[in-house]
Amino acid sequence: MTPSPSARTERSYRALLTVPGLGRILVSMQLARIAQSMVGVALVLFTLAEYRSPALTGIVTAASVLPGILVAPIAGALLDRHGRTRLVILDYAVALLSLALIGGLALAHALPVPLLLAITIVSSLTAILSQTGLRSLFPLLVPERLWERVNAIDSNGYLIATIIGPPLAAALVSLVGGATTLILIGLAYGAATLSMVGAPDPDTSASSSGNLLGDAWAGVRYTLRNPTLRGLGVSISLLNLSGGMVTIVVPLVVLDRLHAPEVAVGLVFAGSGVAGMISALVAGRIDSRGREWDLLVLPMAGIALADLLLLAGAGATVPIIGLVWLAAALALSGLLNGPMDIGLFTIRQRRTDPAWMGRAFAVSMGFNFVGYPIGTALAGALAAISIEASIVVGAVACVVAGIAAAALIPRRAPEPGKLAPPVIERSAELSSPSGRP
Repeated sequence: MTPSPSARTERSYRALLTVPGLGRILVSMQLARIAQSMVGVALVLFTLAEYRSPALTGIVTAASVLPGILVAPIAGALLDRHGRTRLVILDYAVALLSLALIGGLALAHALPVPLLLAITIVSSLTAILSQTGLRSLFPLLVPERLWERVNAIDSNGYLIATIIGPPLAAALVSLVGGATTLILIGLAYGAATLSMVGAPDPDTSASSSGNLLGDAWAGVRYTLRNPTLRGLGVSISLLNLSGGMVTIVVPLVVLDRLHAPEVAVGLVFAGSGVAGMISALVAGRIDSRGREWDLLVLPMAGIALADLLLLAGAGATVPIIGLVWLAAALALSGLLNGPMDIGLFTIRQRRTDPAWMGRAFAVSMGFNFVGYPIGTALAGALAAISIEASIVVGAVACVVAGIAAAALIPRRAPEPGKLAPPVIERSAELSSPSGRP
């Protein structure tokens, strides 16, 4: 009879329940991600309905993410110096206030475009704190043998949010309007804030120089000198051009081409979440050591094919057929995203020194995500001329992303402990790197 694994060797999803405080963090994470996925749809529908401009919709969507990316190095330094939990709570509180303000002003007919952009930009500045804070917190709290499992839960957090959030947001917009929907989403961020209070926060302040800008610059240097993080930045940012395109193009096809109701936007996005959740749970059961590169790189070509399937939906003359094509395209993309997320999360965790996870993850995730706002802005501008052109640009970006990933991300790399990161002296002066990180 095979003995049962001990608590220190068990690799099941159930073993995650033994990690102190992890349950509270996961509940807060899930609430916030559902709210985040609702904002992605609600903000697009709200802007289209309120201002009747696809180009402005793309700009507003870009403004909701781009400023946070630009301040990512400083955010990472703050996370390493002041801990993750309290800064995650700060971001959730800012999101609550920002959404309540946008919704309230819109209901009062006092929301001109410049003010909408200003509030959106302010909210974006703190968003990187929760995104990076949570992702860099997991490998510090969870034993390495459970990284694939917690990464699958992390990935599925987004996918569950994709299943629930977009349909719920679209339904609420149809029932109560975009402004009220944004206020309700803000309340979900408030619930996430309360759930996060009291969560554990490991101390990683030993690597701080005491100089915020010096720490931020060190994080940039570490990331750029790490070949894996550098390769991820180029390839995933290109891939996210496609994601930005999908965010703008799918609602336009559903509403303007197929003349379907707003709730259909959420339903087709939900198909992506269902497929991705299944594939991520399966991939999370695989020991990814030595397989991260394959899990990450190989699905990218398939996502290009999924993008091209959107052309069939955009060209359909029968609404139900068009919706089926859109759902199939997004489901295929979600199916491929599951294992790709596991590969992405684990390869970054294993090739980053733990003392640098806040800064390196913030810079890496910001670099990775920079393609998304560019994709939304580009798709908004192109869609005003040709929706098909937007889709083709997204598919080409996926192909180029796959080529870049294969060329730039090493199949094998030294463990983080064998890499020499840049040394930061207590004088707050950044010394020369003692080796190639």
